[in-house]
Amino acid sequence: MSDTDGKKTLGVGGRGGRPGNVKQSFSHGRTKNVVVETKRKRVVVPKPGAAKPGSAGPVGDPSRRPAGITDSEMERRLKALQAAKAREAEEAEKRKREEEERAQERERRRAEAEAKEREEKEREAALKAKAEEEERKKREAAEAAKIAAQPAPAPAADDRKAGGGARTNKTPERAAPRRDDQQRPSNKGRDDGGRRGGKLTLNQALSGGDGRQRSLASMKRKQERARQKAMGSNEPREKIVRDVQVPEAIVVGELANRMAERVPDVVKALMNMGMMVNQNQTIDQDTAELIVEEFGHKIVRVSDADVEQVIDQVEDKEEDLKGRAPVITIMGHVDHGKTSLLDAIRNAKVVAGEAGGITQHIGAYQVVQDGAPLTFLDTPGHAAFTSMRARGAQVTDIVVLVVAADDAVMPQTIEAINHAKAAEVPMIVAINKIDLPAADPNKVRTDLLQHEVIVEAMSGEVQDVEVSAHSGQGLDQLLEAIALQAEILELKANPKRAASGAVIEAQLDVGRGPVATVLVQNGTLKQGDIFVVGEQWGKVRALVDDKGNRVKEAGPSVPVEVLGLNGTPEAGDVLNVVDTEAQAREIAEYREQAAKDKRAAAGAATTLEQLMANAKADENVSELPILVKADVQGSAEAIAQAMEKIGNDEVRVRVLHSGVGAITETDVGLAEASGAPVMGFNVRANASARNTANQKGVEIRYYSVIYDLVDDVKAAASGLLSAEIREKFIGYAEIKEVFKVTGVGKVAGCLVTEGVARRSAGVRLLRDNVVIHEGTLKTLKRFKDEVAEVQSGQECGMAFENYDDIRPKDVIEIFEREEVERTLD
Repeated sequence: MSDTDGKKTLGVGGRGGRPGNVKQSFSHGRTKNVVVETKRKRVVVPKPGAAKPGSAGPVGDPSRRPAGITDSEMERRLKALQAAKAREAEEAEKRKREEEERAQERERRRAEAEAKEREEKEREAALKAKAEEEERKKREAAEAAKIAAQPAPAPAADDRKAGGGARTNKTPERAAPRRDDQQRPSNKGRDDGGRRGGKLTLNQALSGGDGRQRSLASMKRKQERARQKAMGSNEPREKIVRDVQVPEAIVVGELANRMAERVPDVVKALMNMGMMVNQNQTIDQDTAELIVEEFGHKIVRVSDADVEQVIDQVEDKEEDLKGRAPVITIMGHVDHGKTSLLDAIRNAKVVAGEAGGITQHIGAYQVVQDGAPLTFLDTPGHAAFTSMRARGAQVTDIVVLVVAADDAVMPQTIEAINHAKAAEVPMIVAINKIDLPAADPNKVRTDLLQHEVIVEAMSGEVQDVEVSAHSGQGLDQLLEAIALQAEILELKANPKRAASGAVIEAQLDVGRGPVATVLVQNGTLKQGDIFVVGEQWGKVRALVDDKGNRVKEAGPSVPVEVLGLNGTPEAGDVLNVVDTEAQAREIAEYREQAAKDKRAAAGAATTLEQLMANAKADENVSELPILVKADVQGSAEAIAQAMEKIGNDEVRVRVLHSGVGAITETDVGLAEASGAPVMGFNVRANASARNTANQKGVEIRYYSVIYDLVDDVKAAASGLLSAEIREKFIGYAEIKEVFKVTGVGKVAGCLVTEGVARRSAGVRLLRDNVVIHEGTLKTLKRFKDEVAEVQSGQECGMAFENYDDIRPKDVIEIFEREEVERTLD
């Protein structure tokens, strides 16, 4: 059977193919014939008329044109080919020009480097020659001095010969640099050789040669040094010493930037000092000083408080000082007539506007007396306003101490005396209510002696005037005394400088925003001035005097209301005018942050043991939380201080929040969360706050007199006190005999010797006058009947609850307990 029997011939389509045989040989001598076909090449005959007449090249020559390509396609290809050839020619020309330019640049740099190297060599040779010449002159001078010291001629000749020898020996030394330069081996090509030998070859590794070669980074650094040397920057840079400003705390990266040093170098220096820090950590000023000095710079210590240096603190010149009105503060005990006395001076009824007839705000008024202005500060006399009186004493020039002739010296009078002494201001005593039948001015003068206030009537230096606010008696003498004291003080101020003053009072007005009553102490405060006051800042939007009139400016000793603050300042804060808003904002932010840090430091200073002790102590202390909102800052502060004094070891009042302005929905929410009532002092809740309080059951109480608020809080705090348990002894009984009763236990047969024995009372068992048991009675019987009580002289049977150790002649003490309500004093 042949290989092709029964098989179809392998073909590629059956048309246009030529059959053929291929013989294949295999192992073991086997062969096989395979029939294959070869395909003929296709010849494409162009259509007649397709080519344009007269066309040349591949377009017109059909024999050179590729098969199936039209004339238009062929033209496009030719154009593309020509454009590519043109671009190639342009790029070749451009590369040629760039190569020529680079060659010229290399030649220029090489020439510059050679010229610089030549100049360097000449300079070094000149310096060396100069040094040798100076050395030669020194030796000659030394030889000449030696010759002068030895007068013999022979040594001089020898010295001259030695000098000649030195000169002859000098010539080759001076020529030495040129010889060295001529014999110096050429370094050209060393860099290229280094680059070519930079890689480790296989032969070097296998032959055990030195495989350590220069790294790529090292070669780059070497090239960079060579480039810098060629550019003429190979001279070592001189160390620049900088003045580095270092605040109290600085980040490591920022310190490196200010020193213009590398951050890793600074971190490494810190690690060498034993501080494992990174560039984002903060170091203190002392550590930064060590680093700055180690790097050769100078430290300039700065503080965050330096932002306040923009506040003008220059000394006023004598010619700029002008006379100013005195500031008189009216002080004294409550209800001694301070405001009534000021009303008589002002001819105004200020007291009519105060609730309860007492002053609860610091009032600042200006009065003109005989053409001279006088500024009066009326301070409250109630004990809660001690701090407000202290602020009044700090800004005042003269203190008028008002003492009622019928009441003499009282506690707040003593406090006012102490404030005046602490402020070191002169005092004038006004003995008020002199027209009352019970008036005794001499008693006032005598009582003042106990507090080291000696009036003129007692041969002292303190002026005293007897006055009556109702009848006007003695008012002229009082004003004369004030004018005399002001004349002695010679009060002056510079009205032409930036204004500074003190905040007497501050409040949050619904229509006008934060308003501060400021007493200008120096300079002139004008509308539009930018100022900073405590932790607040602002721009003077308006100035209102004590009569309610708008003014453009306020000079020294003039009290005005200032509008335009961004927040309510504290009473007693100092107002200073600055140049820009940025300065004012920066100072206010610094002061606010400093206050926060101080509070945080005070809290952090508590140790864990102290916290545990306080927590244990607070377990047995009941707290009454309250919220306080007042119309002015001074009143809110005074109420908060009064609340701190309420309480004892068992109960205390805690002011959760005190603020200025109307009671808002936020206050109600805080009160609800803490279960506290809201105390409004001369303020009211807005509509949303009232609705929220009604829905959530929060109590809002309104007050206009501080007495009522303090009394109500005391009463509420007293309700938290646990009732006092008192024992009342009602009788004694003596055990005569002890019986054992089945089902009951031991029963004592007793005789009531004193008082009465009651079933509901408590009992104690006394043996030899020592209490051995305290409990209750299980049974009290007279004969066989259970009774409620047994009178003195009668016999009865008693059995104790859960106690059987009773003996004859023991005494039973019968008592009752009663609860007594306690109150805070």
